Amino acid sequence: MERLEAQELFEAAAQGNINSLQKLLKEDCLILDRVVVNILSETPLHVAAMLGHVDFVKEIIRIKPQLTSELNSFGSSPLHLASAKGHVDVVMVLLSVDDHRMCLARDKNGMTPLHLSAVKGRFEVMKILLQAKPEAARVPVYRGENILHLCIKHYQMEALKLLLDTISDPQFINSKDADGNTVLHLAVADKQVETVNFLLTVPALEANALNLDGMTAVDVLIKSRRDVRDSEIRESLKYAGCFGAKESSRASDLVSSSADDHLTTSTNMERKSSEDVVKQPDDWLEKKRSALMVVASLIATMAFQVGVNPPSGVWQDDKSVDSQGNPVSDPHEAGFSVMARKQPDVYRGFYTVNTTSFIASLSIILLLMSGLPIRRRFFMWILMVITWLAITAIALTYTVSIIVLTPIEQQRSVGNVVGFSVFVWLCLMALLFIGHTIRLIMKVVRKLRKTFGRRRRIAEGSEVENKVGVV
Repeated sequence: MERLEAQELFEAAAQGNINSLQKLLKEDCLILDRVVVNILSETPLHVAAMLGHVDFVKEIIRIKPQLTSELNSFGSSPLHLASAKGHVDVVMVLLSVDDHRMCLARDKNGMTPLHLSAVKGRFEVMKILLQAKPEAARVPVYRGENILHLCIKHYQMEALKLLLDTISDPQFINSKDADGNTVLHLAVADKQVETVNFLLTVPALEANALNLDGMTAVDVLIKSRRDVRDSEIRESLKYAGCFGAKESSRASDLVSSSADDHLTTSTNMERKSSEDVVKQPDDWLEKKRSALMVVASLIATMAFQVGVNPPSGVWQDDKSVDSQGNPVSDPHEAGFSVMARKQPDVYRGFYTVNTTSFIASLSIILLLMSGLPIRRRFFMWILMVITWLAITAIALTYTVSIIVLTPIEQQRSVGNVVGFSVFVWLCLMALLFIGHTIRLIMKVVRKLRKTFGRRRRIAEGSEVENKVGVV
C-alpha cells in the first residue's frame, strides 16, 4: 500500500468520513487487507474507535471484522481505546463481533478493557463490559493486583462500588496483591476515609485479614504516615470490630469461651488510644517546628530581597559635576541606594528593622537545624517569641517602604491607613503577650501551691509524731 493511500485512509478514520472510506475502497478494494499485512502501529479502526466515530466503526467492521482483534504497538485493541475514552456506542458495536475474546484481551500492561474503564471512571462502559463478560474483572494485572486494587490506587470509589455490587464473591472481594494486601489495607494506607467506611459495610469483607508482613488494617494505620484523618479511620475500624494482629489472634481464639476476653481486647484498644494521646504533645512540637521553619525561611527571603533591592532603587549613573563641570550639591555613584542619599535618617531605621528580621529568621533556622533536642514547650515558646520579633520587624520594613515610595501629597491618607494597621498589630501583640504572661503566672502559682501544701503536710505530720512520742 502506498504511503499516500494510507495517509488518506487514516485521515478518513480521524474525521469519521465514510464517503472517503468508500471512495478509497473503490479505488483499491484490498486497502484494508494491506493495513493488516503491513507493519503499522495501529489500524484505522483504532483511530475511529479512540475518537468515537461509531458510524465509521460500523462500516469498517461490516467490511473487515477481523480488524477488531488487531493490536497496536502498545498491545491495545480498538476495544481498549474505546473503553478508556468512554465511547459507549463504539464499545457496544465492537462487542457485537466477538465479546468473549475481546473482553479478556490484555495490553502490554496486562490490563483488559474493563481495567481501563475502571481506572478512567467510565461507569457506563463498565456496566456494558461486566454484563458481556463478568469474568474479565477477575483477570489479574501485575504483582497480583486485580481491578479492585486498581480502583483504590486511582481513587475510583464509584467504580469500586459498581464492582462490589455486581460481584459478591468473597474470594474476589478479599483477593490480595503480591504483598498480601487487600483493598482495605491499601485504602487505610492511603488515608481514603470514605473508601474505608464503604468497605467496612461490605458483608463479605475480611476486615482483619493479614498481609505478608503479618499486619491487619489497624497495624497498617499505626505504622503509616501520620495524617489528620487518622482518628476518623481509627474510630471506623474500631466500630467495625477491627483489631491489630495480636488482638485479632487473641480474639479469634477466645471469642467462643466468654465475654470477658472481649472486654480485655477493648481495654487493650483503649490503652493504645491513650498512648496515642500521650504522643500528641510530641506531634504538637513537630508541627510547630515545621511551621516555624517555613515562616523563618519566608521572612529571611523577603528581608534579603529588600536588603539588596531597597525602596526607590539604586543610582544608575555617576554624578559629581554638572554639564558645565561645576560640582553638584547632591553627588552620587552608580549602584548605591537612592534612599540613603535622599533620606539618610529613614534609611538607617529601614535597615535596622530589616536586618533585625533577617538575623532573627536566620537564628530560628539555625536553632531548628542544629539537632538540639528541643522537646519542651518552653523552648518552643522562645522560638515563637523570636518569630514574633522577626514578623514585627518585617512589618515595620514594609511600613517604611510604603511611606518612602508614596508621593508627598498622598502621604497623609496612606499614613492614616498605616497608622491604623500598626495600632491593630500592636493590640494583637499585646493580647498575645498578656495571654502568655497570664498562663505563665498561673503555672507559677500552681507550683507554689503544691510546694507550700507539701511543706504543710510534712509539718503537720511532724507535729503528730511529736505528740505521739510525748504520750
